[in-house]
Amino acid sequence: MDVLAPDQVSFAAELLRNGRLVATPTPRWYMLCARATDSLATRAIFHAKQRPETKPLLLLLDTTTTVDALFDLSDDARLLTEHLWPGDLALRLPWKAGVEPIAAVGSPALVGCPDGALRRLISTVGEPLAAAVCSISAPAAGAADHPALTIAQVAAFDRRTNAGIAAIVDGGICPHGRHMTVVDCPVDAAARIHREGTVHARAVEAALTPTGGPRVG
Repeated sequence: MDVLAPDQVSFAAELLRNGRLVATPTPRWYMLCARATDSLATRAIFHAKQRPETKPLLLLLDTTTTVDALFDLSDDARLLTEHLWPGDLALRLPWKAGVEPIAAVGSPALVGCPDGALRRLISTVGEPLAAAVCSISAPAAGAADHPALTIAQVAAFDRRTNAGIAAIVDGGICPHGRHMTVVDCPVDAAARIHREGTVHARAVEAALTPTGGPRVG
């Protein structure tokens, strides 16, 4: 597994285009990434994490233009993308009619628009990525299986699982160690917080109600 400096994103992008897996830092933890439409590479993520295929991967986009082209966005979803993207917020979104869902991310899809190194990587690859945290998934995870916050922990995960991670982008220690906040955004109903994480519920509420009271559950 090669360790890449943050300015070597173009090399990481080339690895992804060639069907390899790359680990990338976020403020939360290191994520294992593949091109979303590369079925062999995404299957390798499921296999390494011992993740049930009924638990889809996170779809990562770099612009709101892309999300608008692929998904049916409610008014609430548009407010959230406007005020809280890029960032640690994931939206569960329905695909637009006529758009073929990407198998690895399912339908509706859990969609994020990250910042930092991960966003630069998506932009350089030029297409969406599918991702999951570098750790064994539940229910296979044991008490000692935690999300990787350091390069050493990513390397240990790679050795244990034979994941075949081609490279890791060096982001030092990921400080937050928490999940993304997830908001369900159906077309015909109000947005609802499914899980609170690094983006506070009050921030979600503020994005949805810039002039009024609570709008989400």
